[in-house]
Amino acid sequence: MTLPEIENYITALPNVTTTENFGYRFFCYATDQARPFISLIAADNEYDRRSNLDREGVFRLNIGVGKETFKALFPEKREDWDYTELNQFMPHPEYASHYFLCVLSPSGEILKQTLQFIDEAYALAKKRFEGRQNG
Repeated sequence: MTLPEIENYITALPNVTTTENFGYRFFCYATDQARPFISLIAADNEYDRRSNLDREGVFRLNIGVGKETFKALFPEKREDWDYTELNQFMPHPEYASHYFLCVLSPSGEILKQTLQFIDEAYALAKKRFEGRQNG
């Protein structure tokens, strides 16, 4: 999938809203702009150069998954991630403690898993939003 196709997949989910800031596109559930469940970035900026995104066709998708999913993917803490590697799940360089993973230009089997993680992040954001609305 191309970057626009992934964006279309996310925005086709009910009640997804978007905003842009500092070169990132943030995807939120309904009016919950304070906590995006996904973000996309397609170019390096003054705040983030770790992934060398200025390469042709390279983008980074950041996804907020559940704690169990995150821990299953990354059972051990390591510091030697190559954040320029394509098509590989990694803990987000800044927001791993919030259970965000990242992947650069996913394809093949990694893309299939990526879509599942998008669905998971969406469901968590929806549940969080509805919980605040109801209680």
